Amino acid sequence: MSFFSAEDLSAGYGSKRVLNKVSFQMEPGWVLGVLGENGSGKTTLMKAICGILPHQGRCVLAKETLEELTPRKLARLCGYIPQRSGISIDLSVLDVALMGFNPWLGLLQRPTEEMRQKALWGIRQAGLAEREEENYQHLSEGQKQLCILARTLSAPASLLLLDEPESALDFRHRYKAMELLKAWVKEEQRGVIASLHDPSLALNYCDRLLVLREGRAAAFLNPREDPLEEMEKALSAVYGTISLHQCRDRKGKVCLVMLKEPQ
Repeated sequence: MSFFSAEDLSAGYGSKRVLNKVSFQMEPGWVLGVLGENGSGKTTLMKAICGILPHQGRCVLAKETLEELTPRKLARLCGYIPQRSGISIDLSVLDVALMGFNPWLGLLQRPTEEMRQKALWGIRQAGLAEREEENYQHLSEGQKQLCILARTLSAPASLLLLDEPESALDFRHRYKAMELLKAWVKEEQRGVIASLHDPSLALNYCDRLLVLREGRAAAFLNPREDPLEEMEKALSAVYGTISLHQCRDRKGKVCLVMLKEPQ
């Protein structure tokens, strides 16, 4: 049995259906990238899985049917990072990181020392060491994204849902964030589903790629094993004519580069 599966997920807003019977599976230790043009259903998929958006279909995580869980138990299993945090009040970086433990705390219950240490660990991992007392509102947009990433890495959720986690990060930090996520899922045997704008980032850091087109699953790719010609065909259906090329970094690691070709 797979670690996580989605079966015939359909969702939308009002009478407009955005996601149409999307199905896929993933194993523990995977980073699953979701690719697609704007409006293809990437954000809708994330919101459906974590229960924010009403939907049809079924999601099963570690033998638990998510649609049958209370919001509190669902929040313990699935961590969600939207494109914007929605935090508009003055909080320290540490307080924001500790928010990841809210599903495990009772009303007015304070985080434990163990939770605090885990939050500090997440802050260090995200590159914000010694800034734990700084006002979250004073951070740059990229630093805020790293702080939310620290919150997510600290909490014990089994599945992380990240909606464009690289969007506010510069070149160096977007690769660092993906390295952190990849190391975290391998070590903890958890899972990450991330909608990504950057196909090259997805091709080099994700174990599998779910390609959405007009709300449907157009392809499910394995970047390390699938022939370049097959992946080019699947991605060209979304991005227009593209070509994929293999190159090596200075350590000899094979990387994939996607180029836009003239029509």
